[in-house]
Amino acid sequence: MGFRKKNKSPPVLSHEFVIQNHADMVSCLAMIILLGLMFEVTAKFAIMFITVQYNVTQVLDEKTEPVANLYQYGPKDLATVFFYLLIAVILHALIQEYILDKMNRRLHLSKTKHSKFNESGQLAVFYLASFIWGCSILTAEEFASNPTFLWEGYPHTRMVFQVKFFYICQIAYWLHALPELYFQKVRKEDIPRQLYYICLYVVHISGAYILNLHRLGLVLLVPHYLVELLFHASRLFYFSDENKQKGFTLWALLFVIARLLTLTLSVLTFGFGLPRTENQGFSLAEGNFNVLTVRMTCLAAICLTQAWMMWKFINFQLKKWREHSQNQANKKKAVSPKSKPYKREPVRGGAVNGVVKSEDKISPRARKTKAS
Repeated sequence: MGFRKKNKSPPVLSHEFVIQNHADMVSCLAMIILLGLMFEVTAKFAIMFITVQYNVTQVLDEKTEPVANLYQYGPKDLATVFFYLLIAVILHALIQEYILDKMNRRLHLSKTKHSKFNESGQLAVFYLASFIWGCSILTAEEFASNPTFLWEGYPHTRMVFQVKFFYICQIAYWLHALPELYFQKVRKEDIPRQLYYICLYVVHISGAYILNLHRLGLVLLVPHYLVELLFHASRLFYFSDENKQKGFTLWALLFVIARLLTLTLSVLTFGFGLPRTENQGFSLAEGNFNVLTVRMTCLAAICLTQAWMMWKFINFQLKKWREHSQNQANKKKAVSPKSKPYKREPVRGGAVNGVVKSEDKISPRARKTKAS
């Protein structure tokens, strides 16, 4: 991990060396790109990585001044995504080093809980920042005030700066999570699970961006991130104190509501809204993908993803219910006595602690014989 003091330096360019110093190496690469802005020869290439490209000035009529700077997407966005992927790796290392590692030392977690704690800590910070950012965009652009705004005027080829930069950062973050599986030494049994949701995020967010469905994508991402934020925050509290499980109950309720909201808005947009718009057809030049095949493919992808998430959710709830039932059964067995208490017989004369002495059992004639 970068920014960490090492007592013993591993061999240069070995796996351990790259893992320990990856944040420093990425920081150097980002600094080289930033230094490119200082020279005229390299500035036009460096600015392609740092700033948002394809700005278009919107004008209401010829007599008025420009109203706003809007943006489209294009192949140069790949360079911007790459640069902010590097920034995401650096921020990941900072959060891990200065926040999560210090908390782990205090909690003394096992290896399994340690890995899940780091995962939830990183995702909780990202979901919190993305949720606040998404809410500010929805409030400013009034996306959520009118549902017909999701499909009216499609294709939505132009975006304001905040919307485009939001999507650039989202794609960059989820792409950076792929090399982090190697940098963080994620356990082999956890890699498939993390790969599933990373790829789902990349495909869905990139699809909404490329197909000019950024309005629908933004409206669906904000409540989803709120639910995921609540889950990972609850898991962090659970690792600190296993008695704190109330957050999971609220998460379960909001999870179901978010799935229903996602399906409702998706069916409304792809099933009723887009088929009734004026611009029907497929055109890469105009950014129009409003054809039946694309609409049904998008709707099927969203429905299958929601069904898979509900299946995982139900299995998770059943597992928690079994564990709770087993714990309750173990507590009852520990409290209930193994056998009924028996009544102690009264102590008779010549007996001590309920045991009759052997001398009291010998008859007088036997005593005389024994004495002689």
